[in-house]
Amino acid sequence: MIANAKMEQMSRSDIKALQLERLKKTIAWVTEKSLFYQKKFKDAGIRPEDIQTLEDVGKLPFLTASELHQANAMDLLTLPLSGILRFNYMQDVSGELTKLYTNGDIANNVEMMTRCLVAAGIHNASIVGLQGELTDSRLLDIQYALEAIGAAVVPLGTGSKHWLRLLEIASIDTLISTPQLIMQLIIQLQAAGQNIVDYPISRIVCINLTNIQNPLQQHIQGRTKTKVYNLYASPELGTAGMLFQCEAHMGQHVQEDNFYAEIVAFNSDMPITEDNRMGELVVTTLTAEAMPLIRYRTGQAVSCMTDACKCGRTFMRLATPFSYL
Repeated sequence: MIANAKMEQMSRSDIKALQLERLKKTIAWVTEKSLFYQKKFKDAGIRPEDIQTLEDVGKLPFLTASELHQANAMDLLTLPLSGILRFNYMQDVSGELTKLYTNGDIANNVEMMTRCLVAAGIHNASIVGLQGELTDSRLLDIQYALEAIGAAVVPLGTGSKHWLRLLEIASIDTLISTPQLIMQLIIQLQAAGQNIVDYPISRIVCINLTNIQNPLQQHIQGRTKTKVYNLYASPELGTAGMLFQCEAHMGQHVQEDNFYAEIVAFNSDMPITEDNRMGELVVTTLTAEAMPLIRYRTGQAVSCMTDACKCGRTFMRLATPFSYL
């Protein structure tokens, strides 16, 4: 199933043209509106008119996670607080991070999440258990996307008190959760003398907060006897919708109308353009309004796959080291 065929099956030439148009607009926007990027681009000697082709993105300075965590969120912001619809405060091993979203940001995130969930086979008859705190903006986007699809949503939270009862009464067929919470659920069921394979769960969507593909995946698949789909939900990106797996499981599609993805050599700024060669994923947002990211170094090891996907989508795909296990 494809949620937005017009965008997900766009010709490669049209995708590139759209990306260039949005890249130019983004660079002009942050140069005018963001104190953080004004200083960063001035130090690098960059002006918006320097970006005339997609390859010119290589002229822009990289952005690291440490820079993001150390920066004042108000300096990254590109518009007054009156234009903000949602605040999200997060803490992880890297420290604190505040993400802010406009109405347009939320709409784009929900659209991307809808594509991700439909690609995983979720439809209007699905009954979806959603584990996690809905204080997290990324989970809110998932819930809104599920409701837009017409799926029934069963919020499970993070406490295990009601998990087993909800599994009994709701006939959940899809579970969306972090690998850690999935393992907790498996252990809770085992402690109660039950087995997760005895429930009608046929699909698991993993929300991976630190890696594109979690190494626990094979173990989870083995324990649950289900097909596992991955979402990359790093705090820095502020969304779980950048990448998604289709039913073919031939790598992960990049939402190229919203992100420009590069692969560079590890510990270097040299671009990698050939297929199946691992490097570091670098991401530039193309539609983010409140807090765009320019050439963010994710630290994730990926390689590019340009052969046609069986699902018919034309978005480029990325493979991780775990893809080959």
